[in-house]
Amino acid sequence: MHLELLSNINSPKDLRQLDPNQLEQLARELREFIIDIVSTKEGHLGASLGVIELTIALHYCFDTPEDLLVWDVGHQAYGHKILTGRREVFDTNRKLNGISGFPKRDESPYDTFGVGHSSTSISAALGMAISSQLKGDFDKQHIAVIGDASIASGIAFEGLNHAGVTNANLLVILNDNAIGIDPSVGALKTYLTKAKIGKKPPQDNIIEALNFSYDGPIDGHDLPELLKAFERLKTIKGPKLLHIITKKGKGLKQAEDDQVRYHAPGKFDKTTGEVLPKNDQNLPPKFQDVFGLTLLELARKDKSIVGITPAMPTGSSLKFMMEEFPDRAFDVGIAEQHAVTLSAGMATQGHRVFCTIYSTFLQRAYDQVIHDVALQNLPVIFCIDRAGLVGNDGATHHGAYDLAFLRCIPNMIVAAPSNAIDLRQMLYTASKGLEHPIAIRYPRGRGTVKEWKQDFKAIEIGKGLKLRDGKDLAVLSLGSISSEVEDALNTIDNSFSIAHYDLRFLKPLDESMLQSVFNRFENIITIEDGCMKGGFGDAVLDYAQTSSYKGRIHKLGIPDEFIEQGDTKELYDLAGISSEKIKDKIKAILNP
Repeated sequence: MHLELLSNINSPKDLRQLDPNQLEQLARELREFIIDIVSTKEGHLGASLGVIELTIALHYCFDTPEDLLVWDVGHQAYGHKILTGRREVFDTNRKLNGISGFPKRDESPYDTFGVGHSSTSISAALGMAISSQLKGDFDKQHIAVIGDASIASGIAFEGLNHAGVTNANLLVILNDNAIGIDPSVGALKTYLTKAKIGKKPPQDNIIEALNFSYDGPIDGHDLPELLKAFERLKTIKGPKLLHIITKKGKGLKQAEDDQVRYHAPGKFDKTTGEVLPKNDQNLPPKFQDVFGLTLLELARKDKSIVGITPAMPTGSSLKFMMEEFPDRAFDVGIAEQHAVTLSAGMATQGHRVFCTIYSTFLQRAYDQVIHDVALQNLPVIFCIDRAGLVGNDGATHHGAYDLAFLRCIPNMIVAAPSNAIDLRQMLYTASKGLEHPIAIRYPRGRGTVKEWKQDFKAIEIGKGLKLRDGKDLAVLSLGSISSEVEDALNTIDNSFSIAHYDLRFLKPLDESMLQSVFNRFENIITIEDGCMKGGFGDAVLDYAQTSSYKGRIHKLGIPDEFIEQGDTKELYDLAGISSEKIKDKIKAILNP
């Protein structure tokens, strides 16, 4: 791969030495470089390919990092990273000890704000702009790049609403490509689709109504037009918005044609663009598909069942129900707070609501979980996908905190199936009607059970299982981390006799099982794929104290620190919850 221009660019200062007529060639080289690396190393592809020209124009026209550039979500920031000194290490992207897949403040001064969740850019950039004014700097530029899916989120509108009554030097760039991870939804999307390059929608402009100076729409792949627009906008004070229209996956035909799949396609042929086949035959299913297919089965039998997701129909596998029952399955867009309160509203009217949401995104709706669901004791069924350590997306996406932050909420049932069969049966149990809200958390990826599609059978709430007996030590696990425990026990020295209990519920705890364990064992290990502070281990410790347990309880789980990116197995080892680390802990306790 010959990179005549890109190989000499180690910072935006180098970029600004180029003639404007060289930028088109640079755009081609930058696209080729990203495709070449991501095709073998994996990562987010389509979003970055869609903003190549925009990225070049921003760093060419603005004095970054003195001018402050904020990317929303960060899926689209690969070109930005490569142009800001990280080209030589870009092949470490999303790997253990490598660079993050998202902008990260301690990685580069050009990453002005750490992101991974959507819709934060306008508020952050506005905060920076107001700070500049307070310091007497009225010339510094502050730019927020946000997509049409992200700008529909509540926090984005809050930022726009505030910015419109300030004279902050803020430029919002609306990158309009009609898609986030899945296609954009909602009334704002309908409004934006009426906009064409060079032509505003005919009705009142919602952005101008918020006191923004509005420019566009312009072609976001037309470099000369972008440069001209930025030079003009730099001279305009106060809040302003440039509406650009782009194509996600631009420059790779397959990515343009199948934008959902090529958001993060895995490995693919860089020449043809074809995704390389994976040998998925005879593998256990993904937990998300067990959820989606089981929910569809239940919905066929019960018309009161509805499904709700905030912008993740494909990732959560709610797509199966959406395809068959589009009037009972809802993608509400990037609006987690709305998703939870919408669920609560429907629950008041007798619907059995399955709200499927990633653990890391449920954090954004914590008040709604407490105030709108639990306080009113509404039986919303939260299906919490991507719980625990999720791998290469890193700290912004790990579902490390749901056990701890849900455990303290009154009325909330908290369940963690260890395998696909338990997940299926918990979904069935919840569908038959509960008196309280329930959270069912499960991990990203595949389980260990192939024959998961068994006849429905209700599970007793708050009851665990003894998976194996033993006499020297007891391991208490919660959730899918049970498989790591079983791997450890299957390979440990036969001189050890270890019992294993799967609690299945954090709340209510199986107190009768715990009493039995307390009566038999002097040493107990608790293990969870969640933060140890306030989680499962602490719940067992709390109960042990009230029961006057005299033995020792050893906690394993995610430590009190943010875990960065890497393969899930690597991160399990780093956190001390891999099968090898479990074996080491058992040996250390029994052979001190």
